[in-house]
Amino acid sequence: MKMIRYLFKTMLISTGFAIFSCSFNLYAAFFVVGVGTNNTDTFTPAVANIAAGDSVIWNWIESNALTTHNSTSTNAAFLWSSGTHPKPFSFTNAFPNAGTFPYQCTIHVTFGMTGSVVVTGANQPPTVTVTNPVNGAVYASPANVTIRASASDADGTVTNVQFLVDANVLTNKAAAPFSAVTNNLAVGSHTLSAIASDNNGATATNQVTISVVAPVSMVFSAPNLLPPGKFRFTYAANTGLNYVVQRSTNLLSAGWIPLITNMAASSSVNFTDVDATTPYEFYRVGRLPNP
Repeated sequence: MKMIRYLFKTMLISTGFAIFSCSFNLYAAFFVVGVGTNNTDTFTPAVANIAAGDSVIWNWIESNALTTHNSTSTNAAFLWSSGTHPKPFSFTNAFPNAGTFPYQCTIHVTFGMTGSVVVTGANQPPTVTVTNPVNGAVYASPANVTIRASASDADGTVTNVQFLVDANVLTNKAAAPFSAVTNNLAVGSHTLSAIASDNNGATATNQVTISVVAPVSMVFSAPNLLPPGKFRFTYAANTGLNYVVQRSTNLLSAGWIPLITNMAASSSVNFTDVDATTPYEFYRVGRLPNP
């Protein structure tokens, strides 16, 4: 088996005023297959493994100069034929696309003179998606956020997922499930990234941006009784954080009934109880913990 890889070359020969030049394809590889090796009706090696864009050179090395061979494709999707020749002869065919391409010597196929060219495509990078948290999520400080990611590779395996907080590496995970937990993120905007690597060194990145805010003090304002049987008030909040409104007819902890849970759309939230029918009712609002 012999593999020869040529970089871009130019031959320049000058004799008087005559100039000859030629060039090979950039990074093209040539795989050499012996035809009639050791005076046998075989292709050696029988399987040529190459990359898309490379070429195979069939080189007639049959010791008997009167014996003829050929290289003829049996794949209808990609046909070639060298024609039948004795040695010395060589034939080159390029393979631009991935696939498996069987061929034979039509004269000696009954003797088992067959082969195949297996062409692999360029390595496809992996895919990665940050599945938690969602882009734009808001957290109260100090925030310990669980980052989860899904990653896969169509033509290989994912060998590592690296998690970053802003430009800082948080951790590396070599196998699923791919997850990490941040440590007390400070107030501000943060970029959470996941970088997946495959077994051929290709990478892919996905990231989300979250915000960490300092919780505001819970302040109630504008209480208003709206007949018949409604009560409205306003409470201060952080946009993007989640709150629960509860009601009770007494101040015992076991008597609080949740009325609504919502994400604050602004720094001031209006709430209306449409069933405020008892003589005395108490209300409280709680900020829910970070998910």
